[in-house]
Amino acid sequence: MRNTIARQRWHRLIPIAFITYSLAYLDRANFGFAAAGGMAKDLNITASISSLLGSLFFLGYFFFQIPGALYAANRSAKKLIFWSLIAWGALAMATGMVSNVSFLIAIRFMLGVVESAVMPSMLVFLSRWFTKSERSRANTFLILGNPATLLWMSILSGYLIRSVGWRWMFILEGLPAIIWAFFWWRLVEDAPKNAKWLTPVEKNDLEAKLHEEQQGIKPIKNYAEAFKSGTVILLCLQYALWSIGVYGFVMWLPSIINAAPDSNIVKTGWLSSVPFVLAIIGMISASYFSDKTLNRKTFVWPFLFIGAIAFYGSYLVGTSNFWLSYTLLIIAGGAMYAPYGPFFAIITEILPRNVAGGAIALINSFGALGSFAGSYLVGYLNGTTGGFGASYIFMAGSLFIAAIITMIAVKGTGKMPAHKLQEEKPVLRFVN
Repeated sequence: MRNTIARQRWHRLIPIAFITYSLAYLDRANFGFAAAGGMAKDLNITASISSLLGSLFFLGYFFFQIPGALYAANRSAKKLIFWSLIAWGALAMATGMVSNVSFLIAIRFMLGVVESAVMPSMLVFLSRWFTKSERSRANTFLILGNPATLLWMSILSGYLIRSVGWRWMFILEGLPAIIWAFFWWRLVEDAPKNAKWLTPVEKNDLEAKLHEEQQGIKPIKNYAEAFKSGTVILLCLQYALWSIGVYGFVMWLPSIINAAPDSNIVKTGWLSSVPFVLAIIGMISASYFSDKTLNRKTFVWPFLFIGAIAFYGSYLVGTSNFWLSYTLLIIAGGAMYAPYGPFFAIITEILPRNVAGGAIALINSFGALGSFAGSYLVGYLNGTTGGFGASYIFMAGSLFIAAIITMIAVKGTGKMPAHKLQEEKPVLRFVN
């Protein structure tokens, strides 16, 4: 494939994907700062209700993953994400206007519903524009919207809460999604054949390359057959456990830091941003070497294992040394984020296009279920035990088991092309 096509796609599509997912992540993760910055006090929210509110997003996210992804795969990711941007921006702004906890519960659930299709839809979208040797990096630059947003959002939200309060923080951080929806609609197309910025020859070259990659993957006639695969089931469990660690960490890190002696909301914002610097470095490095070697598995499970060890180390340190415990949390945060690109590349390389979107949605929906469990149970453990040690053990155990499952579920080394792996049957076994 010609280098000009590659440059055009990277320069045009990756920044758009990055910004879109960044805005989605901004409007789901800023709740942790509001909880630490006065919302709970102003609305008389108890510790248990605060945990429920932090996790309800993921319950809505869980139930509507697959319908959204199927719409994106079979009809239009462009149209679905356009309306999702408007809806989640409006709901995020509405969060800053409520004074009733019941309305807040409904808003958090609905925010999860409208954002549920974004991740699988974007992964389906990128798989139609980027080839196998590029896919891990393309996925990574999409998901970099997660830690990169948490980095600047942590700092910005701290200042906004101090300057204008948590209500205006939600309003000011929700509005950009609505504005961006119209840029999204103008700038993207669902597939190369619809792109006006490619010549007919360039469209044919790219479509031919993507079609050639699909030839080596064993056909699967329907979603039911794919969903019954032992590998897909194990990846669902793996991603649920992995997400327990990630979202338990993301949702409650501000509260953990804010509870330290001599802390304040601005200092909390700065310290909360540091783990995501390491996360960005880790994600870019892991995806680069994963694409170079096509060795996906080796760039997933070791990072999860490191995250588990870091959480356990932070538990052992406890409150005796804040800075050592905090350093271990930085390592845990960076390690948990590093494998995202290689992990999602695995799915699109072992399943044919007709079912890959649905499988991504199924796996991501179980990730949402793990996110619900992580954000709720970590908050619950912190509230009932009066400390953070129990939640560190919980997250460490979840990541450790996820690392083991990864080693079992993905049996190929990943060094051979996907069609060779299929021929030798080390990754998936389907029965027609």
